[in-house]
Amino acid sequence: MNIQRFFKTGLVFSFILLFSACSLTGDSSPAPDSNQKANDVNTNQQNNTVNELIVNNSDTIDLSNKGLDTFPKDILSKTKTRKLILSNNNLTSLPSQIGELASLEELYLDNNQLTGALPGEIRKMTKLRILDLHNNKMTGVPAEIGQLQYLEILNLANNQLTGLPYEMGNLQNLKTLNISGNSYSESDLNIIKEKLPKGVNIIQ
Repeated sequence: MNIQRFFKTGLVFSFILLFSACSLTGDSSPAPDSNQKANDVNTNQQNNTVNELIVNNSDTIDLSNKGLDTFPKDILSKTKTRKLILSNNNLTSLPSQIGELASLEELYLDNNQLTGALPGEIRKMTKLRILDLHNNKMTGVPAEIGQLQYLEILNLANNQLTGLPYEMGNLQNLKTLNISGNSYSESDLNIIKEKLPKGVNIIQ
């Protein structure tokens, strides 16, 4: 009798343990990540802010310090924009369609993560007077930059440039060229200097 009671007690105890384990398993699904939800909300708010700035502005669009890692293509519809500021973001490249911003006079892309070289379509931005690209990771400059006949200020400081296109010598309205903090060839620079107008301020 005691043996039967012992086995009955053991079975009941085992059943209780099994039931508890199942209950725990059923409740073990991960709770929603509050941090992820907060990040999603912040991202949506940021996107809405960027879109509002693009929609509500035409002459000047300032999207600096917005944490952007891709170029907002809605900007491309703003073909009458004259000043575009994308400083202090995380952009790594630019779309080839950037040439559609043919009315742009000032373009600020400093303090990003741009690599490689600008797309050759930049040649279409013939009204550009200021092009600021300092503090990026660019390794080259497209030859097409020499077609920007109205360019007055070109800032390429603190990139990873190892060469300069001779076409930069075609920039006959250039007033300031900053190429400090790069590893360009002095021979390239000397050839460019010969073609540039006298009085250009070259910062090495």
